[in-house]
Amino acid sequence: MFDIWIAFITGLTTGGLSCMAVQGGLLASSLARQLEQDVQNRPLTKRAGPHLATPIAIFLLAKLAAYTLLGFLLGALGSTLALTPLMRAILQFTIGVFMIGNALRMFNVHPIFRYFNFETPSFVTRFIRKSSKGKTSFGSPIFLGAMTALIPCGIAQSMMAVALGTANPLAGAAILFAFTLGTSPVFFALSYSAARLGAVMEKYFMRLVAVTLLILGVFAIDTGLNLSGAPFSLTNALEGLSSLADPAVALSASSNAAAANLTLYAKDNGYSPRVLNATANQAVKLAVVTQNTTSCALAFTIPQLDIAKDLPVTGKVILDIPAQPEGQVIRFSCSMGMYTGQIVFQ
Repeated sequence: MFDIWIAFITGLTTGGLSCMAVQGGLLASSLARQLEQDVQNRPLTKRAGPHLATPIAIFLLAKLAAYTLLGFLLGALGSTLALTPLMRAILQFTIGVFMIGNALRMFNVHPIFRYFNFETPSFVTRFIRKSSKGKTSFGSPIFLGAMTALIPCGIAQSMMAVALGTANPLAGAAILFAFTLGTSPVFFALSYSAARLGAVMEKYFMRLVAVTLLILGVFAIDTGLNLSGAPFSLTNALEGLSSLADPAVALSASSNAAAANLTLYAKDNGYSPRVLNATANQAVKLAVVTQNTTSCALAFTIPQLDIAKDLPVTGKVILDIPAQPEGQVIRFSCSMGMYTGQIVFQ
């Protein structure tokens, strides 16, 4: 549920701008067709404005259906591939590098970053535009809206990676449905008022998209680091500072004696305690407890041990941790890398 809300908010806040920059041409083609028909069918003495709201709405509904189907297929593909935490880490890291490179390209930092721009093959674009000609007033926006799945924007590509990582067809469909639904209001408003936007306003929009891609790219790399079990990441640093600032958390971590039976609570805001002390050189049982938890903490992973477990909303799951030498640190996180923690063997 938490992943779905994140996808929706991402689409609502920045996804619409990013996707409008990439897919706006298809919508413009659909609107151009509508304008032509309005001019042809309108009496010369009548000065009524064009009916643009309907084709825009149809375009967005077709886009929503296409992306939902795409999410279903990606989730099914992910379940077939059975992505390990390390594979997800590599995928997230790659996406992060791509998004940062794309943002730097938009800022014109260096010509080398032009290679980070995902360009749809020209024959695909020509096919879409050619196929849309001659269709009915409803047929054109339906066809072009569905074709946006072939031209994903940078942020949409990251959501597609999340859908793939769910390894669940319904969850993948829900992720892309929520994201596309979130982009729709901004997409509609921008397209409806695009004629009144000058070049200066468009430049500011593009800068906002670039900043958004840069921030999301950093978080994607951070997620990749957490999923790989790396000792250094932005999330670990921030959570470490938070623990130092909260004396109660620091005292709880320091007073947690080493044991062979550990209990970890998976909550909506992360894992508690963040640091568990385990007895070295002997097998350890880790009990992960949930109570009405709905966040990504339910997707529990221990990358170093190649453990990935879906937790129940309410319940307890026992995991067997093999014996580790003294001083060994095993890190765990949720599948999105947002919540982390570690087991220290003493």
